[in-house]
Amino acid sequence: MASVAELKERHAAATASVNSLRERLRQRRQTLLDTDVEKYSKAQGRTAVSFNQTDLVCCRTLQGHSGKVYSLDWTPEKNWIVSASQDGRLIVWNALTSQKTHAIKLHCPWVMTCAFAPNGQSVACGGLDSACSIFNLNSQVDRDGNMPVSRVLTGHKGYVSSCQYVPDQETRMITGSGDQTCVLWDVTTGQRISIFGGEFPSGHTADVLSLSINSLNTNMFVSGSCDTTVRLWDLRIASRAVRTYHGHEGDINSVKFFPDGQRFGTGSDDGTCRLFDMRTGHQLQVYSREPDRNDNELPTVTSIAFSISGRLLFAGYSNGDCYVWDTLLAEVVLNLGTLQNSHEGRISCLGLSSDGSALCTGSWDKNLKIWAFSGHRKIV
Repeated sequence: MASVAELKERHAAATASVNSLRERLRQRRQTLLDTDVEKYSKAQGRTAVSFNQTDLVCCRTLQGHSGKVYSLDWTPEKNWIVSASQDGRLIVWNALTSQKTHAIKLHCPWVMTCAFAPNGQSVACGGLDSACSIFNLNSQVDRDGNMPVSRVLTGHKGYVSSCQYVPDQETRMITGSGDQTCVLWDVTTGQRISIFGGEFPSGHTADVLSLSINSLNTNMFVSGSCDTTVRLWDLRIASRAVRTYHGHEGDINSVKFFPDGQRFGTGSDDGTCRLFDMRTGHQLQVYSREPDRNDNELPTVTSIAFSISGRLLFAGYSNGDCYVWDTLLAEVVLNLGTLQNSHEGRISCLGLSSDGSALCTGSWDKNLKIWAFSGHRKIV
């Protein structure tokens, strides 16, 4: 039998070999990728979207949380929003009237993520209790005014960082966790259907922070991790990742599929957003901002979303900025953080309504804000 020293030596040699192959592959890809979206668009004579401060205005401020807002989600059909906060509550809002329809007190206040079911009848949340709790909004409240939990999905060995229902399937949900795995659940039975990662060698090697399901092919989803990679998964093949995407130099806090289902965007602690081609694995564009003048550090990207056309990328930052990027020209066309009625703290989450007519942002200032488009409907 080989000694421990020999095994360590072999492991080091294998790691060096893998890193060398990875670098050769990166260089080979770089030679094949002779341009990016920005250079190609400029060569075609494209110009950036013209946006002014009246084209996207804050029309509602949703006040009700007493702690930092961590997560939000829109219903797929109607104008309802669910938000999760450090105050240990989920609040369901009518986005048109700012009215609170439900305020759900959670058993574990350390919530990190929330999601609406496709039919809008249930909401889910997860956090440091390593579980995903589901509430039926039609349930009767108890004597103290609390809504009972209709189902708890348990099985993760680390915090639940993200959850999303499979589009058009109320009985299927995917969660991402600090245990380095994603799980597909049967919501009806509470059972795990598939585990993505973990003991399998192609899985993430650090906490999973975000996920996004392809709405045009719901068998495919991507996950972003503290290991600085994004991995593409097929619900039908849990044993291995379909592809791994490299490029970021920090934790990947947010991933979101592009509207065409062939690309996806990312937002990271390295201060950049990036656009990847799902099929080729190529990085198509980097959306990078200048460092803050005060400390020369790049604010981290906390959350991203695309407009329905894909021409605009909305990115929330840790310093309270919310950039609107032109995805073709890689230019910032508007910063919501400089507008009147903007947030006074870190933008922690954001999302676009299903019809693309409004953007909702959540912040550590305890508020949510709804931004309405007054123009550029064709572009948005």
